[in-house]
Amino acid sequence: MSRKNYVFTSESVSEGHPDKLCDRISDAVLDAFLKEEPEARVACETFATTNRVVIGGEVGLSSKEKLTEYMQSVEAIARDCIKDIGYEQDKFHHATCEVTNLLHEQSAHIAQGVDALGAKDEGAGDQGIMFGYATNETEHLMPAPIQYAHAILRRLAEVRKDGTEPSLRPDAKSQLSVIYEDGKPVGVSSIVLSTQHADVSQTSDDIRAIVEPYIREVLPSDWITEATEWWVNPTGVFVIGGPDGDAGLTGRKIIVDTYGGAAPHGGGAFSGKDPTKVDRSAAYAARYLAKNVVAAGMAERCTIQLSYAIGVSKPLSIYADTHGTGEVYAAEIERAVARCMDLTPRGIREHLQMNKPIYQRTAAYGHFGRAPEEDGGFSWERTDLVEKLRAAV
Repeated sequence: MSRKNYVFTSESVSEGHPDKLCDRISDAVLDAFLKEEPEARVACETFATTNRVVIGGEVGLSSKEKLTEYMQSVEAIARDCIKDIGYEQDKFHHATCEVTNLLHEQSAHIAQGVDALGAKDEGAGDQGIMFGYATNETEHLMPAPIQYAHAILRRLAEVRKDGTEPSLRPDAKSQLSVIYEDGKPVGVSSIVLSTQHADVSQTSDDIRAIVEPYIREVLPSDWITEATEWWVNPTGVFVIGGPDGDAGLTGRKIIVDTYGGAAPHGGGAFSGKDPTKVDRSAAYAARYLAKNVVAAGMAERCTIQLSYAIGVSKPLSIYADTHGTGEVYAAEIERAVARCMDLTPRGIREHLQMNKPIYQRTAAYGHFGRAPEEDGGFSWERTDLVEKLRAAV
């Protein structure tokens, strides 16, 4: 029997966190190549530290001439990302940091795994396991701790970048401990917020006075009580931030990117990878399926697992778990999702329209729990499979 009364904690990090800056650059590079060639193969990794950004990985285009041409734009892409995030520090500035581009042509041995079965029935770009999850405890069918941890940082970024709060700086972390009663979120036992700021004279109390109104604005009004503990910049001064304060690397925030620890993770990172890489596209598909299962009223909570082998098109297994909340048997859900969606790599990409430059926007504040966008962004958040799933069980 699952617990009904407990406290669960999730954290988020801002777009200016060193790892998220690297995710942003990697996904911006991916978008640039997909814009020029929708079938581009990209596996881009970024490393950032004091006054330096290093970009590496593999790119596959239809011709070497195109690859050489588009490589020339990579440095400018990185600088644009750093500028938009807001870094103009002495030791990390968008105009003066050193950018090294080490991207190269994709390995033919990796490409052959995808291409072996032909363009209409390509294989998975790698082996692996992917998980998707949904719960009806929030409007976006996401776990409350991670959904609100993201929302806090997104709001603080808005007021930082529009000039309302000029003393805030890009690097920040949030953490929420959410109280559950009878399996539903009802309050917050503690709030942790650490944010980079402009002046060494600003105290933790000064920063709390700035951020508290926005935190209260984001959280449900009755969740914060006199018993709620506040930990704002608990170590004191936080002026040196971003890659100058700590190195960053693509793919190090996979739990922040997904469900905040409330659901399993297969281990694969998302950013910088084109959608032939099933550790990205199949994780999005699994979220899409789980969300539609919950939206269809088949369960209050649902986890979907998919597994793949490199060079093989169809998933090796499909697993569903409704955590004791199901209105239909999990085995029926497994059969239904297989009938309702083509889960080959190409089937996923075509169903969710993923061969588009829509990935840079995913790099911060979560890949899930976002609103679907008209140009295809966050297509995996749609609930357009509900009726088809209901008919299939």
